[in-house]
Parts: sequence; structure tokens; C-alpha cells
Amino acid sequence: MSTAATDKAWESFRTHGLTAVIDRAVSSHARAVGLLVAVALLSFLPGFFQLPPIDRDEARFAQATKQMLETGEYVDIRFQDEVRYKKPVGIYWLQAATVKTAEALGATNARRTIWLYRIPSLVGAVGAVLLTYWTALAFVSRRAAVLAGLMMATCLLLGGEARLAKTDAMLLLTVVAAMGAMARVYLGERRPGSGLVVPAIFWTALAAGILIKGPLIILFVGLCALSLVLLDRSVRWVGALRPVLGLFWLAILVLPWFLAIVSRSGSSFFAESVGHDLLAKVISVQEAHGAPPGTYFALFWVTFWPGSTLTLMSVPSIWNARREKGAKFLLAWIVPAWIVLELVITKLPHYVLPLYPAIAILLSGVVDPHILARQRWLVRGTNWWFFCPAILGVGVLVAFVMFEHSLGLPAWPFIAAAIVFGLWAWRLYATDGAERSLLRAMIASILLAFGVYGLLLPKFSAAYPSRAIARILQRADCAPAQVATAGYEEPSLVFLVGTETKMVDGTDAAEFLRAGGCRFALVEARHERAFLRRADALGLRYAPPQHFEGYNYSIGRAVSISIYRAEGAP
Repeated sequence: MSTAATDKAWESFRTHGLTAVIDRAVSSHARAVGLLVAVALLSFLPGFFQLPPIDRDEARFAQATKQMLETGEYVDIRFQDEVRYKKPVGIYWLQAATVKTAEALGATNARRTIWLYRIPSLVGAVGAVLLTYWTALAFVSRRAAVLAGLMMATCLLLGGEARLAKTDAMLLLTVVAAMGAMARVYLGERRPGSGLVVPAIFWTALAAGILIKGPLIILFVGLCALSLVLLDRSVRWVGALRPVLGLFWLAILVLPWFLAIVSRSGSSFFAESVGHDLLAKVISVQEAHGAPPGTYFALFWVTFWPGSTLTLMSVPSIWNARREKGAKFLLAWIVPAWIVLELVITKLPHYVLPLYPAIAILLSGVVDPHILARQRWLVRGTNWWFFCPAILGVGVLVAFVMFEHSLGLPAWPFIAAAIVFGLWAWRLYATDGAERSLLRAMIASILLAFGVYGLLLPKFSAAYPSRAIARILQRADCAPAQVATAGYEEPSLVFLVGTETKMVDGTDAAEFLRAGGCRFALVEARHERAFLRRADALGLRYAPPQHFEGYNYSIGRAVSISIYRAEGAP
């Protein structure tokens, strides 16, 4: 092919290639949904099956679910012998149903296969993408609604939550469903024949959100509704949600489990979930996750990338439209809850995730009609489409080289391509416009997911001591293995090795091995002197230990673990 023909082909693809995909997708709802599902799966599946259990929250949720399956106790929630009342039962039931289904279909070792526990999160994330599209249709054109869904599908924060077996992706689904229903009522789009469908969606989503993560969904929905009532000085639209009938339906869905857990635990569940887990986070630092106000604003530019790059250029148009009903609803969804979360002392990036669909809809409503601000200092911000994948991709690659002493060559093409697409998004913005540049940045996000999640993170062997230990124990020539651990007590170890894993100190680890048989003691370096001293006093016979050197990212320090095996009673 001649140079001229090549240039012409590139120009045609650059100008029409990506937008042609959107043009075809918006020709029908079915095609729009198909595109959103395909992009979401491309974004969320890399690494989904390969990543080991992630400490600490994912492993805690998965282990608690595994214990439900082992004991047949589906009301009380426990991690080993301790009650786990921080969250309601919804996510555990969803995970248990998934694993039980896998077992019924003949899956081997399903209860220790972490990706099965992640399926509800994957479903929640994909569902949230589709519901963002559905919600956006109440505000913007179908093309803009597709763009909003794509922003969520390629959002870095949702990509992380889709790969973790915990509550936040499924909570997002319930929040978007409730907000989409409430928006249709507020905007007056309910037809006379719509009957109870929209209110039913609202109250069912509210009930599901409560069973997933307690009262948090009420925070998001309630603050939005209250803000609209105060701004409009009217509550008339609330009646269309059928509050009396809706509250009755919500009680039918929610109360049975709450009554069951109260009958089992008394006031312990509410003391732990509301008092310790929820209210304590408001007034104190929990699990070393404290941060000052403004933290979520700073994190937003990374966690909502690539959509975040267009935010500042969208602000003038959003401000001008702030009194319109649609913009007013979306701002009431975002602003009050964001302020509250910034004031809460304990902060984690995913706390603001339920606000991102509203941001995506606002941005898409500015991108589609081409009304972004054009001031030069704002347009310069498009360089973030290039710098974000460059910093993240190269940063993870450098860490991989440092810890694994390997170049990670299979990931290089994906990370390089992500950086190139980010560069094109930035450099071609002035000539090709916001939509095409945003689509290129979305491709960069997907490529980054393949390189980082799919090829680098699963091979960070030093970062997963529990996986290494489990593999060593699986090679033992005896079964079932009984394990005690001194110093290294991450939930992923319990999930992979067994519920009966004992948490002890160095002295008790030696006592544990004293009984002989198929017993193993995992002794972290800080406890090894106490272990050896007690072992000598007991005359304990043990095999030469195997050693593992790694890094515990949960506490931010290197660990050295020795694995001792009993050789019979002294």
C-alpha cells in the first residue's frame, strides 16, 4: 500500500472509526446495551480469574461466606469464631448462591476458588453500567446515555471494585436503580399506564441496598430527595413514589433477616454495624483510613479517569444549567453526599463511587452537544489522558521489576499501547473533538487493565504470601493439614488454608507442633526466636523449615515466614 493510501486509511479510521461504533450502537437500545456489556467485560475481566484473594476486606467477606457453606448457617455471619456484624447478609447470600451453583455444576474446589465469590461484584458492576445508561435516558439523548455508560465501564475505580468480592459494586447497582426510578418520578416522566413499575423499582432497590450495606443507600437517596424538596419547596412529587405502599414492601423484604439476626444476637448486630462500623467512622479513624477533607476531590482525577479529564471543561455549562430540573436532580445527587463524605473522618476511595454515575451523566450531557469550555488553560488539562496511564502503567511496571526481579515483558505492549492511545486522545483533541478523544482514552483504560490487572498484578508473587503458603501446604504428603500461624494473620490465609487455622504466638506455635501428625506452624520472623526457644525446651522434632520472603501490603512492610512441620511427639 502506498504512503498516500496508508495516510488516507489512517485519516478515515481516525475520523470515523470509533464514532462509527457509537453511531451503530445508538441506532437501538439492544445495540447500545450490547456495546456497554462488551466494553464492561473487556474492562473488568482482565485479572478477574487470576488474582488471588485480596486482603483484607475481600478475603474477610469470602471467608465468612465460605463458613456459611461449611456450617449451613445462613443467618449468623462469622469469621472463624468471631461474629462479623459490620454489614448485613445480602452480599454473603449472593456469594453463597454463586458458589453453591458452581458446586452443583461440578466445579472442583469451588469453596476455595476466589473468582466465584467475585461474580456478584462483576454482575453488580456490569449492571451498574447498564443502569447508568437507563438512568441517563431520563436526562439526555441516547448517544449521551451511551457515553455515560462507557465512562462508568472504563472508570478505574469501578474496574477495581468489579474484581473484589465485597459489597461496593452491588451497592452501586442498587443506588443507580433507585436514583433512576426517582429521577423519572421527579422529572414527571411517568405515564398514567406505568402503574407501580417505577415505584416498585425504587423501593426494591432501596431494600436490596439495605441488605447489601445497611443504611448507606438511604444516605445517598435521602440527601438527594431532601435537597430537591428544599430547593423546590415542594414534596408533591414524592407522592408518586407511593411511600406508604413502598415502605410496606421494603419492610417485607428487609425485616425477616433483621428479625432473625436480632433473635440470634440481641442488640449485638446493631451495636457492631451501626455503632462501630458506621457511626465510628464519622467521628474517628477506623483501620488507619483517616484523611482530611478534600481527599475525594484529589482522588477523583484518578479514580474516575478517563471521564474525569473532561470535568473542568464541563463546569461552566453545568453551572449555567443548574436551575434546570435535570441538572438540579443530578447536582442534588452529587453535592450533598460528597460534602458529607468529605467531612467523615474515615475515608476510602470507593465511598464516593455511588456518585460517579451522576457525574458521568452530567459530563455526557455536555460532551454530546459539544458545549465544553474552550479556554486554553482548561483545554491543557486534556494532557491527563496521557499522563495518567503513563504514570500508573510505568509505576506498576517499575514496582514489578523491583519486587519480582523480572521485566514483565508480556505487559509492555499493552501498557505502551495505553500510553499511545492516551497521547492521541490529548494531542488530537483540538482537531477531533471531545467525543473521539474520550473514546481513545477509554481504549487506553481497557489496555491498561489488560497490562496491569491481567499480566502484572497476578504475578506479583511477593505480594501474596497466603497463596505461596497454600501451595506449599498443598504439596505436603499428608492430609488434612492442621495449621497454626504466629505473626502472619491475614484473612486470605484462612480462606486458602482452612477455617480451622489457629492464630497463636511463637510459644504456642511450638506447643501446637508438639502433638505431631500433619501439623504445620507458620512463624513470622518476629516470633521465630520465641518459637525456637520453646521448641528447644520441649525437645520438639521438626523438619527443616521452608522460607518465604514477601511483602504484606495490608500493613505496608516486608515479611519473612518460616514453615515448620512436626515430625512426631517428643
